[in-house]
Amino acid sequence: MKARDEKFAAIKAWTRRNDDIRVALLTSSLVNPLAPVDDFSDLDIELVFLDPAPYLESKDWINLFGDPLNIYEEGIEAFDGKHAMKMVQYWDGVKVDFKIYSLEQFKAEVLADDLPEDWDIGYEILIDKEGITIHLYLASYEASIIKQPDEEVFEKIVADFFWDVTYLPKCLVRGDLFYLKFMVEKIIRVEYFIPMIEWYIGSRNQWDVTTNKYGRLFKKYLSTAEWEELESTFAGADMDENWVACGNMIDIFDRMAQAVSKVQGYFYDQDKAKATKEFFNIHNPTKQS
Repeated sequence: MKARDEKFAAIKAWTRRNDDIRVALLTSSLVNPLAPVDDFSDLDIELVFLDPAPYLESKDWINLFGDPLNIYEEGIEAFDGKHAMKMVQYWDGVKVDFKIYSLEQFKAEVLADDLPEDWDIGYEILIDKEGITIHLYLASYEASIIKQPDEEVFEKIVADFFWDVTYLPKCLVRGDLFYLKFMVEKIIRVEYFIPMIEWYIGSRNQWDVTTNKYGRLFKKYLSTAEWEELESTFAGADMDENWVACGNMIDIFDRMAQAVSKVQGYFYDQDKAKATKEFFNIHNPTKQS
């Protein structure tokens, strides 16, 4: 993306000539060989200042790199006192996340026993006027790799899923669209369904792959039929369509959970799964003869 490349060049030039900046890093997807990158990928820039206060108080320096559409700020209190953030969406389509450190805060992170996750995902040193980054561990990129669940975590996800899906028939019969979508999309899909799909994929790939955030790479590791099944778990506002989509989600979760449990040697309560599916379909008009 030309606009991103030009903005990145302008930021690098600014960090070199600005004596207030002692270290600058590029992090995240653009320096991670496992991450999908396209024209919409962000610039994640970490800036280390002798005194960050003027740059936290002012937004003027952000205008050096283009015309901001929107700026979202988070202070150090949001990150345990380690750094602050200024996230900027520019009108040219480029989004830049500026992470802002004091020199002391950055040194403490560098000298920590373990490489922070954001850096383990990948980093490139743009400048280092202090020689601090010589102490940085190399990125392993393992932070983004799907982790094997232990049996306790696996059983809790299964138990929580089969408990929460019992709310769905009530929502569907009542026509409570907003509460249904809250349960399905905010809780069930994000907290249980996506992790189970990740484990299913990880278990079939020696736990050595990443599907990126919230399933961005699911399609890469699933068959065409499996991907089409996942697509069938999404629905709009029509209640009959939601009955079908929710039922499909329960069936797919059940099947994938069984597969993961077999690979890992974990207990899986198939009787509970079967009973929950029967309960779900008691009032399901799409299953009535």
